[in-house]
Amino acid sequence: MQFMIDSEGWIEGVRRVPSPFCDDRPEGEISLLVVHNISLPPGKFGGGYVEKLFTGTLDPKADPYFEQIALMRVSSHCFIERNGRVTQFVPFLRRAWHAGVSHYEGREKCNDFSVGIELEGTDHEPYEDAQYEALSSLTAGLIRVYPEMSINRMTGHCDIAPERKTDPGEAFYWERFRRLVEQKCAGRS
Repeated sequence: MQFMIDSEGWIEGVRRVPSPFCDDRPEGEISLLVVHNISLPPGKFGGGYVEKLFTGTLDPKADPYFEQIALMRVSSHCFIERNGRVTQFVPFLRRAWHAGVSHYEGREKCNDFSVGIELEGTDHEPYEDAQYEALSSLTAGLIRVYPEMSINRMTGHCDIAPERKTDPGEAFYWERFRRLVEQKCAGRS
């Protein structure tokens, strides 16, 4: 699987669901990948609720948990479902609102210079092979297109907002992910 990214920052051939929760990057820099997880309601997969959250259409009456989050203005660039299907909400050239208060290598406001990818999952439940395949292929595509990104500039939400966040959690195997990205960048997969 190889993802091609067009000149506007959209992935060719994947489902696009534009989110209103984005804006222009202040510097235009794209140099960091932030891996997240999400499931709505927590611990449940499917249902289309993540898409509704990222587009501002989540019904607070659909689940008691949604009353707390329905008015949040959040997005990610992409969401990877359990089966590996990728949906893009924000083009990479724009700033998605995924990281919140954050810092990386002495810099604050990680949304300014990062790409946020959400995996459908939880901190404690193993991710699917299809998700690792899609995430590593997408990451290799990002590294090809945006020269400031590299295999050494991939981190978790837990690392850029450690006081607030724990995702992608202990169930995410960074070594496996990095190995897959290296193979794809070298053209071996």
